Amino acid sequence: MEFKSIFSKNNDYLIIPIETGYIGPNESLDPILNKAKTFIEDGDFLVIAETPISVSQGRLVDESKYSPSLKSWFLAIIWSKYLWGYLLGPIIKIKKRTIKNLRKLPYESIAHKEVVLDLYGWKHALKPASEAGIDLSNAPGNFVSLLPENPKKVAIEIKKDLQKDVNVMIIDTDATYKRNNTYFTGLPIAIDGIKSNNGFFGYLFGQFSENAGSTPLASSDKISVKEALKIANIAEDYQKSLSTSMSTIHDAKKVLNQESNNITTEILNSITHTPAVIVRKIDKK
Repeated sequence: MEFKSIFSKNNDYLIIPIETGYIGPNESLDPILNKAKTFIEDGDFLVIAETPISVSQGRLVDESKYSPSLKSWFLAIIWSKYLWGYLLGPIIKIKKRTIKNLRKLPYESIAHKEVVLDLYGWKHALKPASEAGIDLSNAPGNFVSLLPENPKKVAIEIKKDLQKDVNVMIIDTDATYKRNNTYFTGLPIAIDGIKSNNGFFGYLFGQFSENAGSTPLASSDKISVKEALKIANIAEDYQKSLSTSMSTIHDAKKVLNQESNNITTEILNSITHTPAVIVRKIDKK
């Protein structure tokens, strides 16, 4: 079977996309695994985004069931929208796209902050956006997806199912930062060698450090942080190049041409998803 592929920026890796429909709540990951089995070879990396795994596990939260409090109102409107959107963000020069998104935070963001406070506490809720790896962009209606449960175990099980000598990685678009020889992230989890669960403080300190790229949450095999970040960034660069890329809720609204609370599973299934890619080292001998 033929497959479409592209080369990485440095032409040292081949990228083979795994395209599927939308993998819904409590559905199997077979659409990813069956296609991967067709193309994958020994020595490859299978890099999977965290969201389809989370949704498959049913790790969804209905934010409409949370009643906003004064604390969540402060965090969403005063802290994130105004202090970070108009003052702190520009001062420390966070991404312009992030500033733009913060300035147009909707009223629903108050309930979202309540969810973060309830599940992860102040350390993560203080982060102005992308708190604790919660994904708003690939879930229907008022639902959001949390990070996968035990992604290391999932990666190992997927490798076993593939029956190939490959490395299965699960990644998140939230950043890993580097300061001197230390790697860290605000996310609650990451591979060994990356200090995790730093929440807002990891994000703040990260603004004065090197952004090393997307965060590898888990790997089926032992891997250095440097190599894991390289593979994760190759996969993420490809994902971002797609017209259907939905890394934020604003992207989802644009791609699906719908307001977030109108997005259904059927609408999510109306586009082609690329939840995983195979990354293959090119032998230049």
